[in-house]
Amino acid sequence: MPRDEHRPDDFEERVTRALSGAADEFPPHSADLVTRSVARGRRMRLFGAARVAAAAVTVIAVGGTLMATDAFGTRSGTGGRLGADASASTPASFGRSPSRGHASVSGDDMLRTLKSLLPPGGTVSDASGRGSRPDGSGVWPSARLTYSTDAGSSGIELTIARLASGLPADEQGTGGCLPVEARPYDKCTTRKLPGGAVLNTTRSFTYPSSDTGQKRWYVVLTTADGVQLTAQEFGGGGEKGATGGADPLLSTAQLTSIVRSPAWNEAINALPAPDTAPTAPSRTDRASGARLTGVLESHLPHGTVSDLNSGVGLVQLVHDDGHGRNMVEVDVQYDATAQLAGHMGCAGESGDCEARTLPDGTRIKRVRTRSEKGGPAQVWLVDTLRPDGRRVTVREVNSYAESTPVTRPRPELSLDRLQEIALDEGYFAD
Repeated sequence: MPRDEHRPDDFEERVTRALSGAADEFPPHSADLVTRSVARGRRMRLFGAARVAAAAVTVIAVGGTLMATDAFGTRSGTGGRLGADASASTPASFGRSPSRGHASVSGDDMLRTLKSLLPPGGTVSDASGRGSRPDGSGVWPSARLTYSTDAGSSGIELTIARLASGLPADEQGTGGCLPVEARPYDKCTTRKLPGGAVLNTTRSFTYPSSDTGQKRWYVVLTTADGVQLTAQEFGGGGEKGATGGADPLLSTAQLTSIVRSPAWNEAINALPAPDTAPTAPSRTDRASGARLTGVLESHLPHGTVSDLNSGVGLVQLVHDDGHGRNMVEVDVQYDATAQLAGHMGCAGESGDCEARTLPDGTRIKRVRTRSEKGGPAQVWLVDTLRPDGRRVTVREVNSYAESTPVTRPRPELSLDRLQEIALDEGYFAD
């Protein structure tokens, strides 16, 4: 049929048909997409040579944003008659293992429970809830609303999720204090509770690279059997719905009482049972966080170490030799040859770059550049790729985080020292 030049919606219809056809032909995502996306976000691989190569992975992560955002972000409010001491609240009974046959909970159930835990005297608007999915799809029960009093408004969200088996807990979900490099203005604490649960409490900002604007407070309770309850609150209204710096209406102690309330037991029991089969390959051949930390610290000059964050294949810390804080980061990867094809040279690199190949075939790239976050910080890195595909990248910033004001005139460690650190074989298991 010839195109009607006078039809203004002709273009829109053709685009719609094309997008629909593309969506039909697009392959389904793998079962562990959300887990891998969340893990990748938490590992914070922020190295120069990986920026181009990781673009495809970023697209995949975007594809999982709706689910991953829930795993990261859907959190919640507070308990009905809440005092200042959240530790006095009665914890939920988290010892039971949920069964797949348990009755599900609806979005209305989730919303009703969250409302029941809010302090009296306020009003609720913009409320919605989502029920449980017994199929283990990674879409978790949640509730969100705006809670208002004469003092203002807060956006409150709560999500209940089950962590995947077979992956380290620090590479999933929302628990744990995030590294200072990623969240330089967070005030985060971790507390172990009786029975093996871990409680993380964080005061932060909606835009983590700034210490101004809308405040975001959140609390994460991770139980011993892998259930995670996350409550978060945005000052002034919903997420990104306010620009001022007003404190959220509910304290972090009140948020703690919400996630520890036994009122969530029914929703917890409706979660899919934990998988018995591992969902990821064995990590016994990977570099542990403890191993990486020990090797990195052995190369540092005399000084103090703070803001340590480590996990499988990654360690970040801040070192102060008495002349200012300096962030240092080591990332270890396996089987990186294909990923880095064409990216171990200096083509496209900003700043000063040199590339070389050692006699044993190890490729090395050394870069001095400015922070890509637009600030005054200098970023120095050495990226190494061994012939067998093992990659070690060492990166430093002349501040405690790339987006913060500089704390010393230049990075502490020379490129030669960074190269020495990167070539240490101690990162790898025997």
